[in-house]
Order: sequence, then structure tokens, then C-alpha cells
Amino acid sequence: MPFLGELSALLTAMLWSVSAMVFASAVKRVGSFQVNITRLILAVVYLTVLIIVMDFNINLSLTQILNLSISGVIGLALGDTFLFKAFQEIGARISMLIMSLAPAFAAMLAYFVLGETLSSAGVLGMIITVFGVSVVVLDKGANPSEKVLITTSGIIYAFLGAVGQGIGLIFAKMAFHEGEINGFVATEIRIVSSLVLLLPLAFLTKRYKNPIRMYHQDKKAFWLTGLGSIFGPFLGISFSLIAIAYTKVGIAATIMAIVPILMLPLVRFVYKEKLSWRAIIGAFIAVIGVAVLFLR
Repeated sequence: MPFLGELSALLTAMLWSVSAMVFASAVKRVGSFQVNITRLILAVVYLTVLIIVMDFNINLSLTQILNLSISGVIGLALGDTFLFKAFQEIGARISMLIMSLAPAFAAMLAYFVLGETLSSAGVLGMIITVFGVSVVVLDKGANPSEKVLITTSGIIYAFLGAVGQGIGLIFAKMAFHEGEINGFVATEIRIVSSLVLLLPLAFLTKRYKNPIRMYHQDKKAFWLTGLGSIFGPFLGISFSLIAIAYTKVGIAATIMAIVPILMLPLVRFVYKEKLSWRAIIGAFIAVIGVAVLFLR
């Protein structure tokens, strides 16, 4: 199928846009750490049921499992944790701006580790897309109430989050290079490996409260987390792996980075917020960049 990788990356961005808004509502009710752990546990349940029902091939080599596990630990456990810390330190707007560098990290790593190269049109498309995303993210009108105090630690956390995402994609691509893998099977391995690290830390630090008791008290938070888990780690991560399997890592990462752009119509129609001309112009620039990536 033509453009399967690019279309999968675009679908990933759409899924993550919806999950971001759903998770934002859940986080306000029970906290980010609680939602982060629960969403991964629920995703494992969804994936296990799907893999059994669809009878997907689970025969992977030891090195494929190892690469996917490393990808999960670095990309999901460490990368997402650093990103959440950056949100706390310097706010979502600046954090997402720094995270927009992730495609560049991914492309650079793919060049040195996998030998992937990009055409001039591909590089141009990446630059245009990232510029458009940056224009939207830097639009102060999108978050007038966000009080930002730029700290060195916050910038470092966001930078580590971007690097973690890039490295995670590289290790996943290495697993796909060795042989064909079902995207949903690969996602389950990544998530389980991240939980192997996160769950002990959660219980040792006592930051993860009894989910049964907590969600029994707040059923809406549970349904929000469950819904977000479908769009985010279950479908979103799975299609992101399908994307990198069928197109170059830098291209896939760039298209997946347009989440702030795709959230604009959701913000407009769901929350009835007005969009500034700067945000609209940035969105058009990003769309042009994505078009270049498809037509390169």
C-alpha cells in the first residue's frame, strides 16, 4: 500500500491528539502518575485480548525482543517520565517546543545507526513541519493562564524526553529490520518492558495508589483513562511502530509531531476556545510541510 508508513504516522498523530485531551481531563481528577501507570496496564489488557483473538504471530527472535524492550524502557518509561517532569517544571508550551526537536534527533540517530538518509525534499518537509508546529506551540494566546518559569532542570528534562523518544524509535526500528513483526505484538513488548521498570518504582515510592479503590471513588476518571488508553498506548503506539516499519524514522517522527496542530480544531469545537491567527498560520505551515513529506 502506497504511503502506508506516512498514513500510519498521520493516524498516530490523530489518535494521540484525542488521547491527550482525554488524559488531560483524567489527570485533573486523579493525577498524572496514576493515569500514566493505569493507561499502560489497561493497554496491556487490550493488546493481550486482541493478540489472542486475532492469533497474531508472536514468534520473535531474542534480539528483536531485546531491542523492543530497550525501546520501551527508554522511550516510554524514561522518555515519558522526563516529559511529565518537564511539564511540571516549565509548562506544556515550552516542553512541547523542545519536544519538537525529537524528529531531528530521530533522523540523526537513524543516519548514524541505521544508515537511513533523507532526500532534500524530505529534509525541507521536516523543517517546514517543525517550524509550523513551533509557531503554534509558541502562541501564548493558546495558553494565556500558563505561568512559565524557565528553569535549567526543566529544559534538561524536556531535552531528555525528546532524546528518549528518538532513541526509543531507533531500537524499535532495529527490531523491525531483523524481520517482520506485528505492530500490536511489538507494542505489547514495549509497554510490558516499561511497566517492569515503572511498577516497582511506583510501589517503592508509594506514588501509585490502589487503583481499585481510587477508581471506585471516581468512576469518571476510570472511564476517561480507559478511553484514553485505547487511543493512546493501545492504538497510537501500535500505529507509530507500523509507521517506522514502512517509512524512515525521521519522516514518521516528524508527522507524529503534529499533535499540537491536530488538537487545534478539537480545542475550538470541544472547548469553544478562539484560535489566534498565529496558531492558524502555523497550522497551515505544518500541513504544507506534511504534504511535502508525502510528495517528496
